[in-house]
Amino acid sequence: MTSSRIAIAGAGLGGLACARVLQLHGLDVTVFEQEPSAGARPQGGTLDMHADTGQVALRTAGLHERFRELARPEGQQMRALDARTAAVVRDELPAEDDEFRPEIDRGQLRGILLDSLSPGTVRWGRPVEEVTTTGDGARLSFAEGVTADYDLVVGADGAWSRVRRALTGVLPEYSGVTFVEFGLDDADRRHPALATLTGQGTAMAKIGGQALFAQRNSNGHIRCYAIFYAPEEWHADLGFADTDAVRANLLERYAGWHPDLLRFLTDHDGGFTHRPLYVLPVPHAWTHTPGLTLLGDAAHLMPPLGVGANLALLDGTELGTALATARSLGEAVRKYETSMLPRSIETAKACAEGLGHLLGDDVHPVAA
Repeated sequence: MTSSRIAIAGAGLGGLACARVLQLHGLDVTVFEQEPSAGARPQGGTLDMHADTGQVALRTAGLHERFRELARPEGQQMRALDARTAAVVRDELPAEDDEFRPEIDRGQLRGILLDSLSPGTVRWGRPVEEVTTTGDGARLSFAEGVTADYDLVVGADGAWSRVRRALTGVLPEYSGVTFVEFGLDDADRRHPALATLTGQGTAMAKIGGQALFAQRNSNGHIRCYAIFYAPEEWHADLGFADTDAVRANLLERYAGWHPDLLRFLTDHDGGFTHRPLYVLPVPHAWTHTPGLTLLGDAAHLMPPLGVGANLALLDGTELGTALATARSLGEAVRKYETSMLPRSIETAKACAEGLGHLLGDDVHPVAA
């Protein structure tokens, strides 16, 4: 393909994977990110990288060996606990050589991708305010009236994508499920009973439309989630800055759960973070539009059931490969969209069904 001006909005996993593949093929790309720096905020919890999606993408990007250096195969352990007794009712341990979906911290994986890019690829502190088409390309608008034209703008800017607004105009919808996130630091030393209950991977308990998840991260950290059905504005009069008030609310919601499990709520370190679960309608698709395309959550925001990051990486590397190998920009984007859209629609349908199982009363562990 002849040289084209390519911009990626968003320095998440999918956008960075796309940029990495483009640079491997000698193509120029610029990534615009609203965050002021790579370490401006925590990047979230642990991710399971599937051998048939995320790991395929990392191999395409030439980063699989670096990933394996940081991955935690033992993190594949899945443990189900009884909400009333805290007894372990299922404990699925990975085989010694099982590396089908090892865990890695999202921040570590993002760091691998960032380190692989040429200096200056990511323009930090440059949020895209508006995207418009120009007939055969797209224009990005930034603060203070600054604009820049590109042959292709890739929307890798997540749930509330500005690029998606220009392409489909579709906004995410509240799913009816909310997550409240909190954590345990240096858990093996400071919270040994809860560390033992969690195991080396994910432990979960659920009953009556409520769940508690605890997931091992690196460096002894356990990230936890209280998950339940709630109206979108359930917290309006609560105020998440008031840790004691949030804790009291959660303890009331989880009344009747075993005291050993409630200790996740009472003994955690720091505050609580509200993470309401939004999803894009299924199917979400678009007519091919010169100058624009989407990947990752911008294209197919779905419940967090262990596939989102994997699909974002696969989207990014497949798009990058198509752009590097096709005869024209239009041919490359069409090829990518023809493959990505059916795959994401089918996966989104499965995840929509899986969300009900996440809070069901069965004891099958589901990755959060």
